[in-house]
Amino acid sequence: MRTLILLALAGLGAQLVDGSLGMAYGVTSTTLLLALGTNPAAASATVHLAEIGTTLMSGAAHWRFGNVDWRVVARIGVPGAVGAFLGATVLSRLSTEVAKPVMSAILLGLGVYVLVRFTFRGLPEGRLDRPLRRRFLAPLGLVAGFLDATGGGGWGPVGTPALLASGRMEPRKVIGSIDTSEFLVAVAASLGFLFSLGSRGIDVMWVAAFLLGGLVAAPLAAWLVRLLPPRVLGSAVGGVIVVTNPRTLLTSDVLYVALYALWAAALAYSVRAHLKERNATVAESAEERQPVGT
Repeated sequence: MRTLILLALAGLGAQLVDGSLGMAYGVTSTTLLLALGTNPAAASATVHLAEIGTTLMSGAAHWRFGNVDWRVVARIGVPGAVGAFLGATVLSRLSTEVAKPVMSAILLGLGVYVLVRFTFRGLPEGRLDRPLRRRFLAPLGLVAGFLDATGGGGWGPVGTPALLASGRMEPRKVIGSIDTSEFLVAVAASLGFLFSLGSRGIDVMWVAAFLLGGLVAAPLAAWLVRLLPPRVLGSAVGGVIVVTNPRTLLTSDVLYVALYALWAAALAYSVRAHLKERNATVAESAEERQPVGT
């Protein structure tokens, strides 16, 4: 029972961040399952089965708050589903000894990318009047879907920063569209794992616990997407992934301490940068309201 409560709380927290940041449900949840000793393929299958429900709820909530561009959802979601099915098939055929370090390495790489990306650059904006082309979205979806299935997460960490970096969508619509299209990816990955693995290693109660926590958080996250500072959340999530996944790759306690120290420094930097940007925006608004000649 204690494990189920922990998983439900993890699902709630992961979905709260995922729904407000556009990433991290899969990588955070899969990281926890690997830490509990779950087989890599079964861990990814468990998370993706839960994501069928959480992404459906999250997409509906984002749609209600006007955070979804349906053209982007279709153009990135369908190739993403193809990539996810292929990724699930590949991961299912790897041995546990090979799959665990491979998955940890993928998650670690994604975590480093998220941490660096949001700590030092934040959320770029610009060129919002230019549409995103299919020739950009289709390959992005295929790669992100493949990494999502093989790494237990990756749809958001790959898709969200790529769309944000294009500067052609509002951040809230990037997050809402990525979360909504992830439903297709979750369904395809789950089918791939079920065809390849059957139900071996999948605990239905664990799936239900993740699902319950995610369903509770999804509507709240879609509402909070306009309120929470994504830069700080990105640094926090990236740090969690980075400090959790090297356990199968590193053995030195000194290196773990160094990773925690770097994470703390990155988080502090993000908080200061966010406060600086907010204060600068407030100062500019005050100057614009000041009457001429005073």
